[in-house]
Amino acid sequence: MADNNQSARRLFLGCFVGLVATAFAFAVRGAVLKDWAVQFDLSEEQKGIINGVGLFPFAISIILLSLIVDRIGYGTTMAFAFCGHLVSALLTIFAPNFQVLYIATFICALSNGAIEAVINPVVATIHRDNKTHWLNILHAGWPGGLVLAGLLSIAVTLGGAQMGASLPGKLWQWQMALLLLPILVYGFLLFGQKFPQQERVEAGISYRTMLEEFGWGSAYIVSFLILMGLSQLITVFNLKPLDVKLVAGLAIVPAVAFGIVIRSFGRPMFVFLMLVMFLLATTELGTDGWIQDIMGSVLGSPIKGTFFLIYTSAIMFVLRFFAGPIVHRISPLGLLAVSAAIATGGLLWLGTAINASLFTLLAAATLYGFGKTFFWPTTLGVVSEQYPRGGALLLNAISGVGMIAVGTIGGPAIGSMQDRSFNEAVLREMPAVHAQLVKETDGLFYKYQSIDPLLIAKQPEDVRERIDAAQRVTKQQALAKIAVLPAIMFVCYLILIIYFKSRGGYKAQVLTGHAADDEKFTGGVPGAMEA
Repeated sequence: MADNNQSARRLFLGCFVGLVATAFAFAVRGAVLKDWAVQFDLSEEQKGIINGVGLFPFAISIILLSLIVDRIGYGTTMAFAFCGHLVSALLTIFAPNFQVLYIATFICALSNGAIEAVINPVVATIHRDNKTHWLNILHAGWPGGLVLAGLLSIAVTLGGAQMGASLPGKLWQWQMALLLLPILVYGFLLFGQKFPQQERVEAGISYRTMLEEFGWGSAYIVSFLILMGLSQLITVFNLKPLDVKLVAGLAIVPAVAFGIVIRSFGRPMFVFLMLVMFLLATTELGTDGWIQDIMGSVLGSPIKGTFFLIYTSAIMFVLRFFAGPIVHRISPLGLLAVSAAIATGGLLWLGTAINASLFTLLAAATLYGFGKTFFWPTTLGVVSEQYPRGGALLLNAISGVGMIAVGTIGGPAIGSMQDRSFNEAVLREMPAVHAQLVKETDGLFYKYQSIDPLLIAKQPEDVRERIDAAQRVTKQQALAKIAVLPAIMFVCYLILIIYFKSRGGYKAQVLTGHAADDEKFTGGVPGAMEA
């Protein structure tokens, strides 16, 4: 399909707006998290669970749909996403309790996964000659959506404040109604469109070959994470979560069954990239899921917290349009390594700049924004270029693993880390008050002590101010602790760079058509690398 074809342009735009819709859900949910905490009496970990369920069901749908999307069709999958988004938005707006809120967010995440199960292989097929560049442009829709949603959310907040008591319903309900805008737009753009045949299918690569590329090694990781997601799900309904060791054992069963049928471990480097994706997703999405809450607390204003997400997302939106020239100079893995180093510095600075000026905080956020920009789409580009025989499954599985990892492990872990740090700070600074506020919390990973937010409200004003000050510090310091993740990623990417250098350099693999544009700069040749 020619790049200048009108149908291709409309497909790309529809895919772009579809990703904007997923970003709207992420941004607005973060903006109203404090309102939900008050209305539904949520702990920090429960807030992390809401952040998490906005992500991990994504993986369930994107991976499962990737197994059948070439058979049921991309149009059918997008129709499923559209209907799910509408139902989720309405359920959220009228949610009477935490359980319904959780279910609505779960449906939204399933729909988000369906969106990405389509858009990644479609764009990689339309622009097969320059995948990394165009996947970065496509994924500019994510930060673009965060920026637009954040600005609209602030506008609704300010407008609601002016209306006061005359505003019907809760302010957060009006903010959630913003989700309907991109949902209706992408539905309109993609209605009746004809989608291309995926690159693997067009090249005549069999379905079984795609599964062999995935292998039982990848199947084990996916099975483990899905079971962790189900374990989280049952805790929402006051049931005891599954022990992590038990989950690790149970995940062996589907992996072994997959291995017996397919008889392939899969691509070792792909399995390695899936493990790195745990760190990547928590660094980017885990942090973004908390940044509004953390910086809003630090600066004493939810709107300022939302502005930080808008600001770093605006940086991402602009820079992702320029990924192609950068990749041509230093290769996708070089870009990922540099990005990891920059993100480490940005998070360390942002998390240790206690009582710093707004200018200093913005400078640190700028560094973090530069660092996180290319992580996700460039990883997709690497997978698409190295494993085209894996089709939609490998391309979408890497995204799915990232989403479910941050949803079931990363997001809640950041929340429980804040709970424990806050508890320790109050115990250290106000031991007498601590005894009045502490409660036992059954976390997803272990039991721990936390501070009850409802009991804080019963304290005298001067005590509340001291407690709030302690919480602001512990929240900000959480960002510095997260910085260890991109530092580990940096080492992992260096290992991959050394590996490829030992094999003659990074080479993009091609199944059909002419050599990829990236190969002109990275020395690629058609074929299948045995990595």
